[in-house]
Amino acid sequence: MRRTDIIVSDLRRQSLNVTKARVLVVREDWVVGGDRRAAAADRIYAAAADLLVGDGLDAFDIDTLAARVHCSRATIYRYAGGKAQIRDAVLMRMAAGIIDTVRRAVEGLSGSERVLTAITVALAQMRSDPVRRLMMSSSKALELSELHSSPVLGRIAAELTGLTDDDPQAALWIVHVVLSLAYLPIGNKQTEHEVLRRFVAPAFD
Repeated sequence: MRRTDIIVSDLRRQSLNVTKARVLVVREDWVVGGDRRAAAADRIYAAAADLLVGDGLDAFDIDTLAARVHCSRATIYRYAGGKAQIRDAVLMRMAAGIIDTVRRAVEGLSGSERVLTAITVALAQMRSDPVRRLMMSSSKALELSELHSSPVLGRIAAELTGLTDDDPQAALWIVHVVLSLAYLPIGNKQTEHEVLRRFVAPAFD
C-alpha cells in the first residue's frame, strides 16, 4: 500500500472515531442510565416547568424549550409531544406530588374529616408551588386535559377521600370542588374552611 493510501486510511479511521465520540457525547447527554426515552422526556419536562414559571403559560414556546434543552424541535416532539401535550404532562407531574402529600395527610382518617383534610391539603399544595399557581391563574387553565370530567382524577379523588368505587359521581364532584376553589377562591382561608365544613362535610357524615 502506498504511503498516501495509508494516510487517507488513517484519516478516515480518525474521522470515524471522532464521529463515534460525538454520537457518544450526544447519547450520554440524553441517556442517564438505561431508558433513553424516559430520560429525555424527564429533561424536557423539567425545562418546560422552568420556562412556564419564568415566561408564563400562554407564552410557552417549543422553540424556546428546544434552545433551553439544547436539541431540535423534532427531538422535543419525538420524546415529549407538542405544546399542549407537554403542558398537560407538566401539570400531571405536579398533580402526582399533590397526591402523595394528600395521601400522607389523610392516613388513618375517615368520613367527612378525611374528605375535608384531602380538599384542604390539595388546595394548599396547588397554591404553594409557583408552577401550580401559574397553571391555575392562566387564561387557558380550564382547557388542560378537561380535568373537571377526568375519570382518572375521579378515581384518585375516590381513593384520597375514602369514597367507594360504586359512587363515581361523588368522586367527580370532589374534583369539581377542588378545581373550582383553586380557580375562584372564596374569601380567606378561614372562610373557605367554614364553607367546606357547612356545605361539603354534611354530604359525607
